[in-house]
Amino acid sequence: MTDETYLTVAEPATATFEVRGSEFLGHVAPVDAVDEAEAFVERVREEYGDASHNVPAYRVPAGAASERTPGSGPMLREYSSDDGEPSGSAGKPALNVLQQREVRNVVAVVTRYYGGTNLGVGGLARAYSRAVKEGVDEAGVVEERPHRRLAVETAYDDSGTVRGVIESAGVEFDADYDERVRFELRVPVAEVDDLVERLNSATSGRVEIDR
Repeated sequence: MTDETYLTVAEPATATFEVRGSEFLGHVAPVDAVDEAEAFVERVREEYGDASHNVPAYRVPAGAASERTPGSGPMLREYSSDDGEPSGSAGKPALNVLQQREVRNVVAVVTRYYGGTNLGVGGLARAYSRAVKEGVDEAGVVEERPHRRLAVETAYDDSGTVRGVIESAGVEFDADYDERVRFELRVPVAEVDDLVERLNSATSGRVEIDR
């Protein structure tokens, strides 16, 4: 299974500037899948529902990391929308920045509050490009490895043991304590099999793992 590194943004960030009265906010965030990208776009649209436009663009794997063919690059889904701006003036320039910077597993949404002066197609393209460029710069670019998300469910009696194994692996996780304990993990693809084996061994196979 491939463990090739790629470039993405380090954290969510927003860059803000004005052009001839219009305010632009370039929001970017790291994401691992199409549904995460769409969820980010929707959150921005809800938060900035009073804006004139919320223009999305993203580059994310079309499938889970485990579905990639070893030895080949990941299949990326690249998407953008002008969200009511003149055709080609917003979404494509935003996506072009992500392509030119060679970042992926990333989503961008540019919010625009119209300031009363038309910028023209060229002016809009420059503004939307700038918003994504500055958003990416604000977030920072890092080298990352392909990850897969795992759901680990266990009884309370084993939850301490399971959490200990997860924490010792140094992976990102969230825990939900209900009738059973559920851990949501983000694990480097190359480390998945070893972690699954350790979890099964530590609990004598009592843990449930959704891969």
